[in-house]
Amino acid sequence: MASFHVADASEYLAITGWGIDDVKLAKKAWVFAGQQCKKFCISPVNYEIDVHAMSAEKLPFILPAVFTIGPKITASGGAEADKKELEAQLLLYAKLIAPLHTSTSHVHELVKGIIEGETRVLAAELTMEEIFKGTKSFKEQVFDKVQLELNQFGLIIYNANVKQLVDVPGHEYFSYLGQKTQQDAANQAKVDVAEARMKGEVGAKERDGLTRQNAAKVDAETKVLSVRQMGQGLKEEAKVKAEVQVFENAREADIAAAKAELAMKKAGWDKQAKVAEVEAAKAVAIREAELQMEVERKNAMRQTEKLKAEQLSKATVKYETQVQESNAQFYSRQKAAEAALFEQMRAADARKAQADAKFFEQKMGEDARLYAKQKEAESLALVGKAKTEYVASMLQALGGNYHALRDYLMIDAGMYTEMARINAGAVNGMQPKISIWSNGGGADGTVNAGGEAAAGNALQQMSGVFKMLPPLLSTVHEQTGMGPPAWLGTLQKDDATANELIE
Repeated sequence: MASFHVADASEYLAITGWGIDDVKLAKKAWVFAGQQCKKFCISPVNYEIDVHAMSAEKLPFILPAVFTIGPKITASGGAEADKKELEAQLLLYAKLIAPLHTSTSHVHELVKGIIEGETRVLAAELTMEEIFKGTKSFKEQVFDKVQLELNQFGLIIYNANVKQLVDVPGHEYFSYLGQKTQQDAANQAKVDVAEARMKGEVGAKERDGLTRQNAAKVDAETKVLSVRQMGQGLKEEAKVKAEVQVFENAREADIAAAKAELAMKKAGWDKQAKVAEVEAAKAVAIREAELQMEVERKNAMRQTEKLKAEQLSKATVKYETQVQESNAQFYSRQKAAEAALFEQMRAADARKAQADAKFFEQKMGEDARLYAKQKEAESLALVGKAKTEYVASMLQALGGNYHALRDYLMIDAGMYTEMARINAGAVNGMQPKISIWSNGGGADGTVNAGGEAAAGNALQQMSGVFKMLPPLLSTVHEQTGMGPPAWLGTLQKDDATANELIE
C-alpha cells in the first residue's frame, strides 16, 4: 500500500528501497510498498567545547569555544551546479550523521575530535604571543580548517564564538601578562597625571595673565568709546538747538516782513548775529570735548602700556627663574642617578661573588633546617595523636559526657584559678564609699496614718525633706568634694555632726 508522508519545516524525508537507486530526499512524497521512509532533523546544534592546546613554546592553554553546526540547507547561488552541490551535501548528512542523532554523545565526540585536532595542529605552529595578539586571524584559520573537515560529513559552521584564552591550572601565563599590562598602564597614568598637572598650572598662569591684559584693554576701549559718544551727543544737541533757533527766527522774520522792510533787515541782522554767537559757543564746546577725549585716550594708553610692562617683566623673570631651577635640579638628579647606578652595579657584582661563595653553605643549612622541620613535624604529629587518644579515652571513661570532659579539662588546665585571679585583680584597690541615711517616720519611727490632720501631714513631710538634706549634702561632699551653696548653709568640720546645716 502507498502512504503519503510530509516532513516538518525543520525536517527532511530520506526514502530508500524499490525504484530508488541510492537515497531520495524530499519534503513530501508517496511511499509505496518496498520502500522505507525516515525523517531526519536539519536544525543546527550548539557544541560547547574547551579545547586544550599547546603553543610552539610548549605553553598549554585552554580555548573555550561555542560552535553552531548543522547541515547546509541553502544553495550559495542560483546556478544548477550550486543546487547539485547542496543536494550532495544533504545526502552526505543523511547517510553519515542523521542515523547517529539517536546517540547525541557520538555526534558530539565526532565534532569535538575534529575541532580539537585542527586547533592543536594550528596552535603548535604559533607562539603564544602570536596567538594572543592575532586572536582574530587565529580564529579564522581554525574555522577554515574545521570547515574543510566538516565538508566530508555534509556539515557547515553557521556560527562560532571563541571566548578569551584561559590559563591551564599551574600555568598562569595570561594572568602574569595581564598583571604586567596593568602595571605598565598604572605607570603611564602616573606620568600622564604629572604632565597634565604641569600643563594645568602653566596654562592657569598664562590664562590669568591674558585675562588681566584683556580686561585692562577692554576698560581702556570702554572709556574711549564713552567719551566719544558723549562728544557726539553734545554735537547733535547743539545742532538741533541751532536748527530750532533758526526756525524760530525765520518765523519771526516772516511776521516782521509784513510790517516793514526795515524791521525785516533788523531781524535778519539780529538773526545772523545770534547764529554766529551760538555757533562760536558750540564750536568752543566741541573743541573742548575733542581735546578732553584725546587726553582720556592718552591716559588709557599710558595705563595699558604700564600694566603690560609690569606683567610682562614679572612673567619673564619668573619664567627664567623656573627654567634655571629646573635645569639645576635636572643636572643634580642626573648626576645622582649616574652615581647611584655605578654604586648599584658595584654592589651587584659584590653580591654575586658573595652569593657564589655562600651558595653551598646556604644549601647545606637549608638541608639541615629541612631535616629539623621534618623531625619537628613528626614530633608534633605524635603529640597531637597522643592528645587525641587521651581526650578520646577520657570522653569514653566519662560515658560520652562532653560537658563533664570540658569541666575536667578546664580544672586540669587551671582555668578557673586563672579566672579567679583575673577577677581579683580587677577589683583590687577599689575603695567605694557607701552612705546610708533615713529620714525616719514619726516619733517612734513609723508614720501615723489615721489620727492627724492634713496640715500636720504636710509639716511632717517638710520636716522629712529638711532632715534628708544634711546627710545628702555630706555624702556629695565626701564623694565629689563639692560643698553646698552659701545661701543654703555650710558643713561642719566634723563629719559625725552635721545636724545644724540650715541656718
